[in-house]
Amino acid sequence: MTSAFDPRPRTPLSFVLLAAAALAACGGTPDGDGAAVADAGSAPSTSNSDAELTAVELEQGIGPVRDLNLEGVDPALAEAGEAAFTQKCSACHKVEERYVGPRLGTVLSRRRPEFVMNMVLNANEMVKRHPVVKELLGQFYTPMPVQVTDPDEARAILEYLRSVQTDSTASSPADPAGDR
Repeated sequence: MTSAFDPRPRTPLSFVLLAAAALAACGGTPDGDGAAVADAGSAPSTSNSDAELTAVELEQGIGPVRDLNLEGVDPALAEAGEAAFTQKCSACHKVEERYVGPRLGTVLSRRRPEFVMNMVLNANEMVKRHPVVKELLGQFYTPMPVQVTDPDEARAILEYLRSVQTDSTASSPADPAGDR
């Protein structure tokens, strides 16, 4: 006698296809939002958009800030920048140590001031298109959110970072704590 109940599970074809598509989407490379990250130890992804960057964009970052003319540190602007940094940046960045994001005590020995401001103001585009930022995403696994949209506030944060820069010889490109 045969039973009408078949104990073997039946999986609808649409579910199998959906699961396969989901697994394919988890390929480990940044997606349009930069939410996924490269597998640990893999090379940063390169795309046609990398080749489209100008020499200026590679050096100064992708965004509105170009060719800053900086003189001595402005203490009042640095103080305003410290307040903004504490409120918007310190959950992920520290001056003297690697945290969720790179340490920033030597960032200006590694990056131009324009690059730093463009990263603050335009992090989404930098994560999508700039090869250095893609590499950092592969190291830190957390894309930087855009929390500052006012260029004056970004400039104040830059001034704060200028005021707290430490000895750049403490890290080298071979030192992973140097955060590239």
